Amino acid sequence: MLVTGGAGFLGANFVRYWSGQHADDHLVVLDALTYAGDRTRLADLETRGAMEFVVGDICDEVLVRDLLVQHRIDTIVHFAAESHVDRSIVDGGRFVRTNVLGTQALLDAARSVWQERGTWRSGVRFHHVSTDEVYGPLAEGASSFNERSPYNPSSPYSASKAASDHLVRAAGVTHGLPYSISHCANNYGPFQHAEKLIPFMLRQALHGLPLTIYGDGLQRREWLAVHDHCVALDAILGADVAGETFCIGGGTELTNLELVHRLCGMLDARFAANPALADRFPLCPAALGASSRTLIIHVTDRLGHDRRYALDSSKLSVLTGATPGVVFDEALERVVAAVLSDMA
Repeated sequence: MLVTGGAGFLGANFVRYWSGQHADDHLVVLDALTYAGDRTRLADLETRGAMEFVVGDICDEVLVRDLLVQHRIDTIVHFAAESHVDRSIVDGGRFVRTNVLGTQALLDAARSVWQERGTWRSGVRFHHVSTDEVYGPLAEGASSFNERSPYNPSSPYSASKAASDHLVRAAGVTHGLPYSISHCANNYGPFQHAEKLIPFMLRQALHGLPLTIYGDGLQRREWLAVHDHCVALDAILGADVAGETFCIGGGTELTNLELVHRLCGMLDARFAANPALADRFPLCPAALGASSRTLIIHVTDRLGHDRRYALDSSKLSVLTGATPGVVFDEALERVVAAVLSDMA
């Protein structure tokens, strides 16, 4: 298996999960180690030979082709992507290069190695990891997006992901590529980059810095534990579903403001139960007996900010049996504990 972007948040969690569940599989990770990639997330696996790490760019078709041949790869799980909406607003070209051109380079490499005289090698699969954001905003009270929902991207990020989805499907229709695609809700869990909402708000609060909420904070998101995401991908890859698309939701839908309030409550409770935290984080309001919620401020809304996302995962459940198994508050508490530990 070749995992692109395997040193990123989603990719590293998937590699660790897959290595634990399929210990006999040979894993190769390809990652360019940009700001979002961290090789240390996989250091223990690499040390004991459970996987091989290659530093490289998915746009390098020759490199990818060589890896497919050298390691006899039969499965590509494609996570590698620029994924931060704010960054895409500033530099959309970078997102087009990685998310669109990079995906096409992977597809071309796969076809050159896996297809011979129009016949595809038996058992190969190209799985493309996409996002709920390609569907654009979901109206309040509307039914969740499903696999038949029309695309309506709002940002350079979601537009580039939509384009990459279309390229994968086109490779299936035009060339017969055995592919599958998944659209996931907002993920949370270990290794998430500090600029993402949950780790960002926790670190801001611990340093006594403003918890900046875009607009009114009533944008609604569905949250998916990264472990449940990995379980779903395992189920998809193990099923005879080439040519299918799946939505992967987490079942917990909150406004951004509700989520930040919940995080603040968890921090406040930990400070109340453990006075030593006040010595470590004296600038956090909870260190003085106040609530971390006092740090919340509202700022001008972001450009192209969708109001709501939610996914209907019934197709995934029916065809693969995968359903969310992580309890949201329990997993969120573990994230809080991990951030506190990381900042020790």
